[in-house]
Amino acid sequence: MQAHELFRHMRLPELGDVREYVRTLPTNTTLMGFGAFAAITTYWYATRPRALKPPCDLAAQSVEVVGGEFARRSTLLDTDELLAYYYDDVRTLYEVFQRGLHISSNGPCLGHRKPNQPYEWISYKEASDRAEYVGSALLHKGFKSAPNQFIGIFSQNRPEWVITELACYTYSMVTVPLYDTLGAEAISYIINKAEMALVFCDTTEKVKCLLGGVEKGETPVLRTIILMEPFDTELLERGKKCGVEILSMKALEDLGKANRKTPKPPKPEDLALVCFTSGTTGNPKGAMLTHKNVVSNFSAFMKMTEKSFVMNWSDTHVSYLPLAHMFERLVQAVILAHGGRIGFFQGDIRLLMDDLKVLQPTIFPVVPRLLNRMFDKIFGQANTPIKRWMLDFATKRKEAELRSGIIRNNSLWDKVIFRKVQASLGGKVRLMITGAAPVSPTVLTFLRAALGCQFYEGYGQTECTAGCSLTLPGDWTAGHVGAPMPCNQVKLVDVDEMNYFAAKGEGEVCVKGHNVFRGYLKDPEKTAEALDNDGWLHTGDIGKWLPNGTLKIVDRRKHIFKLAQGEYIAPEKIEILYLRSEPVAQVFVHGESLQAFLVAVVVPDPDTLPAWAKKRKFEGSYEELCKNKDVKQAILEDLVRLGKEAGLKTFEQVKDIILHSEMFSVKNDLLTPTLKAKRMTLRKHFQSQIDEMYASIKV
Repeated sequence: MQAHELFRHMRLPELGDVREYVRTLPTNTTLMGFGAFAAITTYWYATRPRALKPPCDLAAQSVEVVGGEFARRSTLLDTDELLAYYYDDVRTLYEVFQRGLHISSNGPCLGHRKPNQPYEWISYKEASDRAEYVGSALLHKGFKSAPNQFIGIFSQNRPEWVITELACYTYSMVTVPLYDTLGAEAISYIINKAEMALVFCDTTEKVKCLLGGVEKGETPVLRTIILMEPFDTELLERGKKCGVEILSMKALEDLGKANRKTPKPPKPEDLALVCFTSGTTGNPKGAMLTHKNVVSNFSAFMKMTEKSFVMNWSDTHVSYLPLAHMFERLVQAVILAHGGRIGFFQGDIRLLMDDLKVLQPTIFPVVPRLLNRMFDKIFGQANTPIKRWMLDFATKRKEAELRSGIIRNNSLWDKVIFRKVQASLGGKVRLMITGAAPVSPTVLTFLRAALGCQFYEGYGQTECTAGCSLTLPGDWTAGHVGAPMPCNQVKLVDVDEMNYFAAKGEGEVCVKGHNVFRGYLKDPEKTAEALDNDGWLHTGDIGKWLPNGTLKIVDRRKHIFKLAQGEYIAPEKIEILYLRSEPVAQVFVHGESLQAFLVAVVVPDPDTLPAWAKKRKFEGSYEELCKNKDVKQAILEDLVRLGKEAGLKTFEQVKDIILHSEMFSVKNDLLTPTLKAKRMTLRKHFQSQIDEMYASIKV
């Protein structure tokens, strides 16, 4: 009998048949059956995937402000009044910590570890006491309890960093972070600009760097250095010779403990910190940020995630992103306000994965370069056709759930395919945030699926504290940077020369709100360039409003861009330097925000290349030499040599070049009538060669 005939002759049981069958079963069997069915149903109901409920209509994530010149605000606000604080009792960074101290029940606060050891923790009360000791000692030594008293911190992330910062906030002082990549010259500039007489350091190497500036007469204002690690008498004597007192952190705390002072907390409008940005040309600029700036920004994050992510004292954050930058500072403020724990990495990024396994963080802020490495490693391990097929299949299933708004890490695919990558981060991560530079939509979508946690992307800059837009819970699409945060408005303004117009929903991104900085320290000219008369911060980035009210970053107004690791690049500066190479006539340096290095198009000089090449035993016509791979390599080495001699940082050096035999000109539309490079046209003209260079180099 054919299958369709079989089904045609089959009679489906009627309800009466079922009842009769159930009556014939023993009572115990019936109860067990219904119990099993109920258990299975309950388990399915409890474990079935549910979409995270968005805080608003995801098709309308921002609304236009009435009479606001196309400015938009968060839909989460009921009115145009912007959010300044989330908790009534938290309006300064001092109060951030006090709230955590209260609700943590004196739980663990700051953790550190030695190689192959578990984390050791400092409690909230101990951190609070030590901060008061440090602050009291500073007052005892003559420093003022005032928002114009600048205290430097030159250290990697560690508990003493946070204790020092809290000491300053406890007595209304201002922190000024320093960091290695600024360079010795820039560090001396900052010390003088902020008139810092005292700097906290973590290592003797950094102390020696500061003493070098004093000895050369570059930083005469520096009089005291507090060293967190042990040091020898030789360093002490060197300090004495140039008039700098060197004290251990322990000695400073003992001094403060013996002369303890009553806290003098700051007001919301008081200056909290000056964050110097490395910039691209000239001296660093010190962004002045108030307590209100930082608190409003962290409050906006709380508002956006209040219905989807409940932060509490059991949350643990891994601190490895530089505390000298605002992204990490903001995350720490969120953690401390909720009595959570901050575990610091060992100081070596190569040991981060080991730190993650030991710490098992629940909060993990990341930058695109780390995400790219995770992505590459996962796909690199799928090194057979069957493994790659399984990874692709599992990814598609998880991404399908993402499109439905479902975030989870307990599916079959998680247990079979993604368990190892989740375990490599400690196995307990439930919140990730990426910022500092753009991230590839492909990478972000894949890792959202693979890691199975809430994963947000933000956009901003130091001048608006950290973030001005953030993706909303439930919107797990990629390729945009979310909606305006509730603490600020965002508007796009016309950029005529680049054909971007606000009326079309495109233009330079401008930000106004409680998180926008006060200006640059003692630099009214640069302040006026960044802040207009109406208080709008001009970011220099070109944005576009998407139909759902989210913001997409599409371009950069000035010829300045970020690499994937967040470093700013000024290509013209590098090009001018490379033009000093004997065989080079023209050069176009190119970088992308999704790449970690630079490439360049070089036009050799027809008059000098043949003779230069002949000295190096390369023969041929001009065109033949331009096609010679060995000639290309020799020119690349000469460019890198010039860069090193001029002090270019590693990320400012090109990793690959192509040689092009036709000069850039007005005629071929690669130069303007004033003979300036048409960068957008050059990029489009050489796009295929640029793509090939990026594809051929792995960093």
